Amino acid sequence: MSNREISISGVRIADDSRSFVIAEVGHNHQGNVDTAKKMIKAAVDAGASAVKLQKRDNRSLFTSAYYDRPYNSENSFGGSYGEHREFLEFDYDQYKELQSYSNELGTIFFATAFDFKSADFLQNLDMPAFKIASGDLKNLPLINYLADFGKPLIISTGGGYQEDIDRVVESLESKKAQYSILQCTAGYPPAWNELNLGVITTLRNKFPSTVIGFSSHDNGIAMSVAAYALGARIIEKHFTLNRTLKGTDHAFSLEPQGLSKLVRDLDRLHVALGDGIKSQYPSESDPLQKMGKKIVAARALPKGTVLSSEDLEFKSPGDGLPPWRVQEIIGKTLARNLEFEEAVIENDYS
Repeated sequence: MSNREISISGVRIADDSRSFVIAEVGHNHQGNVDTAKKMIKAAVDAGASAVKLQKRDNRSLFTSAYYDRPYNSENSFGGSYGEHREFLEFDYDQYKELQSYSNELGTIFFATAFDFKSADFLQNLDMPAFKIASGDLKNLPLINYLADFGKPLIISTGGGYQEDIDRVVESLESKKAQYSILQCTAGYPPAWNELNLGVITTLRNKFPSTVIGFSSHDNGIAMSVAAYALGARIIEKHFTLNRTLKGTDHAFSLEPQGLSKLVRDLDRLHVALGDGIKSQYPSESDPLQKMGKKIVAARALPKGTVLSSEDLEFKSPGDGLPPWRVQEIIGKTLARNLEFEEAVIENDYS
């Protein structure tokens, strides 16, 4: 058994655990607390392990020029990019309300911190974990700042190279931080040939004590299930109530039914992977007896016959000696008379 393990709000995540499914609400709530609550409830009902938002302090995050640039996209909620982003943000009281609501529902609630002020904001709410977005994989100052809070970190690696991951891991190991690394492709959505699920195996082999996961920006649920089969134990999937809503994330997000099916399939896979020891199960007994074969007399055989291969046949049902034992019978002397097609049993030969 691998020693890779992480705990978030008392939920153990390890190679032998079910998948920890994060419903990434992001800003799909469109700046509306009531919508966010509906999304949290829907995610809980679908079986998600946690719900996650994104927190930005936009003035400190963006340059003034970028903040003030016109934003005329069909997905815009403001005339400038800064206005658009501010429209989507929740303040402290709103976060507190959503946190309390999540607690009432018994789910884990946390967020991505995109900057230092947002890190402090979330820490003041005593978030149980912090997400690091792919865009901050190279932002070691922010990652180290968050690590110093002593909470688990979940780090996406979209757009990164192995050396970028190695740099983060080396720093977090020196701090003895709890962390997980998620394979991710930062396209929204990426092409299928850009998912590179094989990186999950690469990361598991390189970091044998680290929980590896998959942050999925692709459409559907199949690749997340495949990721679990490869060893990913944290699955992050963008979530929406309606894929046709305004905003870039909705189109590739899962709706409640899709999230429910994802959780269902991941739980089925967790059980289906088993212990790796080949064995027979009770459900196989009747079919195997029906399809299997036993050793029988090829014709009526008198007592004292020295048995040869011509004296024996293999016929169903398989409720007697299996055919592989025929070699121990050939050349032996029959101890009693056998009728045609009568099964050979243990004491029939010596």
